[in-house]
Amino acid sequence: MAVERFLMQTELGLIEIQDDGAAITALRFVHQGEAQSPQTPLQALAARQIAEYLAGKRKRFELPLAPQGTAFQQAVWQALLAIPYGETLSYGQLAARLGSPKAARAVGSANGRNPIALVIPCHRVIETSGGLGGYAYGLPIKRALLSLEGSLPWGSRRPSPSV
Repeated sequence: MAVERFLMQTELGLIEIQDDGAAITALRFVHQGEAQSPQTPLQALAARQIAEYLAGKRKRFELPLAPQGTAFQQAVWQALLAIPYGETLSYGQLAARLGSPKAARAVGSANGRNPIALVIPCHRVIETSGGLGGYAYGLPIKRALLSLEGSLPWGSRRPSPSV
């Protein structure tokens, strides 16, 4: 079946959702496009769950996923799915969970290539120091997602403006 594309407007920006009729194949923040109505039942389900998550009413996605990548990337993405809502891990901790404690950089690279952002929660991986590290869609979005989940590392919080 052909891949269907749908653009959803959220408070964090425009999100593109792709599915192949059986599973979500991609979910990413995009800079251009016009929001539209879901084209498939799976897109409608994903859009509803994303809206619930962003409203603080959902902590776990229940969607069929089919990310495409290498065996190592697949292993990293599966490990990301095991990080609970409201928790973070460092790249090194995630590498250790995969049985490769010296592979933090490789984990970071696979994390950055995650084709199904938000649902496969790559935003929950931070630096050992507590810094945010990177995020393919920019640190403001990562910061917003971690803040929503109540897991923004203290060292990554912006100081409050002076009164």
